Amino acid sequence: MTHLKSPFLIALVGLLLIAGCAKLATVERTSLKPRSYGALETLLQQRPAELDLFRMLGPYFVTRDPNVLLRLSPGESVSADLYLASHKDKAPLVIFMHGHGNSKASHAQQAAHVASWGVHCLTLDLPNAGPWLFNGKTLARVADFIASQPAIFNNRVDVGRIVLVGHSFGGVAVTVALAEGARSSGGVLLDPASDEYGLPHYLRKISQPLLLVGADRNVSSTLNRDYFYQYPSRGVAEVSVKGAAHEDAQDPPPSWFRNEEHHITFVSAITAAVLSLAMTRRFDYAWASFEGSFAKGRLIDAKKR
Repeated sequence: MTHLKSPFLIALVGLLLIAGCAKLATVERTSLKPRSYGALETLLQQRPAELDLFRMLGPYFVTRDPNVLLRLSPGESVSADLYLASHKDKAPLVIFMHGHGNSKASHAQQAAHVASWGVHCLTLDLPNAGPWLFNGKTLARVADFIASQPAIFNNRVDVGRIVLVGHSFGGVAVTVALAEGARSSGGVLLDPASDEYGLPHYLRKISQPLLLVGADRNVSSTLNRDYFYQYPSRGVAEVSVKGAAHEDAQDPPPSWFRNEEHHITFVSAITAAVLSLAMTRRFDYAWASFEGSFAKGRLIDAKKR
């Protein structure tokens, strides 16, 4: 188990996992010093919601446990990296699902950042060429496995508050998992894409809240992204990050210098969304935190129903 002794090193180690030399914008640490995770939730709900707060690292150190093997059945295992916040309370869990051609390393920095805000995180490795409907059913089994066996993480996870996050085709996996009844509070879709003919069927079955955080459509447009907002019956919201490309919704690749700001905007939006679901099981808190970014033009094309 690798202990990350400072929030700065959290981001640095996550970057090294991807291959080393990409540069990130400097990220400061919040001055908030809650006595517990529950106290942090109370503090956040007592102050005005603001996305800029979550651009900073949170108040907790993070322990990373790489290559955890989740044995879903005698014949099925899934490899994952676990990011535990340093407090001793039970806390929500975020499960990150990568997209096509990527891996759990593609969300290492995002997971470390979110965990610094007290929410434990798990990044999964599933077949990165799909099939994505199959990956979604596996993701549902992972969530249900964790919910039914909380002792596997030393009872640190509040199994009633599991949030699924998926990038690109990983958004299909999240969609299918939720539609299959995964024990999850809701999903965050990062510039999702799909070539699955049956996707609308799964989207119509979802009852949990969904938030889509997309790239700027004037920069890049993913296949069938509109489906993820169009077909859920209720509880769906969507925003886009001004100027961002599809790749900005995951950790930056090596030597990718131009999208630092977009990467930070995505990870702050993920953090606000996850905490919103954890605190209220809705995205209202996150949406309120976006208002300043709407005004500044950092987040655009906002809609919800």
